[in-house]
Amino acid sequence: MSSDTLLVPLDQYLAAGVHIGTKIKTGYMAQYIYRTRPDGLYVLDVRKTDERIRIAAKFLSRFEPSKILAVSARQYGQRPVKKFAEVVGAIAIPGRFIPGTLTNPSSKYYVEADVIIITDPRADRQAVQEAVDARIPIVALCDTDANTAYIDLVIPTNNKGRKALSLIYWLLARQILRERGAIPPDGDLPIPVEEFETKIIPQKPVQT
Repeated sequence: MSSDTLLVPLDQYLAAGVHIGTKIKTGYMAQYIYRTRPDGLYVLDVRKTDERIRIAAKFLSRFEPSKILAVSARQYGQRPVKKFAEVVGAIAIPGRFIPGTLTNPSSKYYVEADVIIITDPRADRQAVQEAVDARIPIVALCDTDANTAYIDLVIPTNNKGRKALSLIYWLLARQILRERGAIPPDGDLPIPVEEFETKIIPQKPVQT
């Protein structure tokens, strides 16, 4: 796949740090690793990330929008999942995933979902466990250190970076709308990727 057939230019993926992994590699994630940096960080192959976004979008576009659930316990994933849900008509659970959300119909937090997208298998382990119990397929953003047990569809990416998470969720939303025919095959979202990005609020200096 040449860089001009990617969903966004290669430089945009790299600028967002989508390719930056961790210093840990799990067996399953080895297939998505491009190289190891001199400092020991594993680097993901963004072409494989791009390919998996397309596969995930095709899969997710088959579901009723209101039955798609996106979750993120990670701070930098919370705005991206909210914007993603807004754009595609899905449900978002940013922040803490309340036990029983997928398994206890009598809970006031109960959600009926047919598929779930999680930002990090480790941080979102409660959601993973409940999706397994409820037999709901799981799409997950997975870094090089991810445990992919129970994950049905992996999107390899830096799942900790602010810019990486915003770009991945923006691309996923755009590609789902393309798959649904809501926008043309080369159409763009009316919302820029920056709108998906968690804003950093500068700390006020402490008065002494």
